[in-house]
Amino acid sequence: MSIHFYILIIFLGTAAFYDVKYSRLPNWLNVSGVMVGLLYHLLFNQMDGFLNSFFGLLAGGVVMLILYIFKAIGAGDVKLFAAIGAICGLLFTLYSMMYTIIFAGLIAIIILLFTKTFLVNMTLAFFHIIESIKDKSLTPLDEFKNNVSNRFPFIYAVIPGVVTSFYYMYLA
Repeated sequence: MSIHFYILIIFLGTAAFYDVKYSRLPNWLNVSGVMVGLLYHLLFNQMDGFLNSFFGLLAGGVVMLILYIFKAIGAGDVKLFAAIGAICGLLFTLYSMMYTIIFAGLIAIIILLFTKTFLVNMTLAFFHIIESIKDKSLTPLDEFKNNVSNRFPFIYAVIPGVVTSFYYMYLA
């Protein structure tokens, strides 16, 4: 296993601690992940590694930025995937994002199915969607998201997504 995967394990472990305990990912952590990833690949893999790292950073940041714009994830999660991209490169990052989104959907379904207020929340969500369409504004959906919806730390989906990517890319 390459050194950058050990860097990734340390990075994700620290991110998991902060995301679960404080519900936020500090900027110093994400910036450190980006800098370490870029420098590692520049030093050990020369320009090809640096470019792969840089394009991984861009892909992770841009794709997750789109999810952030639609308020599906937080800003820290955007920077988290930019750092994962810098540490692991383009292809690994794309696979990790795909598996992470799948795991996030599964976790969301489980939360919805096992909370006692599932029917009430779904009814409220439906009415907020109708109100948003009628008003041509996202304000009712924002209010629903902030006051009613169930949230979970995104790292719960990121770690299995990264592990699944590692398994299929390097072990299977």
